[in-house]
Amino acid sequence: MDCVICKNGKFYKGKVTVTLENNGAIILVKDVPAHICDVCEHYFLDEDIAREVLKRGQESLSKGTELEVIKLRVA
Repeated sequence: MDCVICKNGKFYKGKVTVTLENNGAIILVKDVPAHICDVCEHYFLDEDIAREVLKRGQESLSKGTELEVIKLRVA
């Protein structure tokens, strides 16, 4: 699939760090499986992975976290 941002790149499977921000809180989720453009490095997540990232972020926010780094482990 061609990249929708740069129109030149092709996607490969890799891992990224996703930054979530909400009301001043910052949650970094590391080692997130993603499809990454080989030219501009734009990435997208599969739906189930995106859901898990958001779930982990919400869990952190519900604990009152202001800054947290999470390493995502998925099967």
